[in-house]
Amino acid sequence: MATKTDIRRDIRQLKRMLTDEQKAIAASKCFSRLEQCQEFIDADRILVYASLPDEISTDEFISRWYGRKQIFLPRVNGDDLDILPYRPGDTAEGAFGIDEPTGSECRDISEIDLVVVPAMAFDRRGNRLGRGRGFYDRLLHNATCPLIGAAYAIQIVEHIPAEPHDIKIPTIVTDEETIRIQQYGISNS
Repeated sequence: MATKTDIRRDIRQLKRMLTDEQKAIAASKCFSRLEQCQEFIDADRILVYASLPDEISTDEFISRWYGRKQIFLPRVNGDDLDILPYRPGDTAEGAFGIDEPTGSECRDISEIDLVVVPAMAFDRRGNRLGRGRGFYDRLLHNATCPLIGAAYAIQIVEHIPAEPHDIKIPTIVTDEETIRIQQYGISNS
């Protein structure tokens, strides 16, 4: 069985093989699927990640929905993530080279209607493998809103070793499918 380190290494290698065109097409397909989810349709306040170069890009999604929905981005604050409103031109490169909001209007996770969650990998049981620092596990620990993972199809793996503190993601959208993890089984569309 693959370790978390093995999975991260393998996914990094697979993502490096994607061309810029493949990445752009995949992001468009992935976020088109997300926009069809009832959780997205019902949400007014959406927390979405500012994508790193190796993550499925959120740039077009953020641009398209800014002004139509309230968009929030995370900002690293020590070992935690703060939630701040997104405003074009009001971001700066923060921790880990990620664009982060520069404002001071921090919000609580309870004010968010939907969280779009990044990952290194997901499995079909809703397990998520992040980059290893636990930022999203800590942020989402008390979340009651829907969580939707966004990833390339190549980031769906057979099994991710899960620990008690790991947060499960009940819906995952990729460029190829929407995976819904239900209490008694899995639904794909």
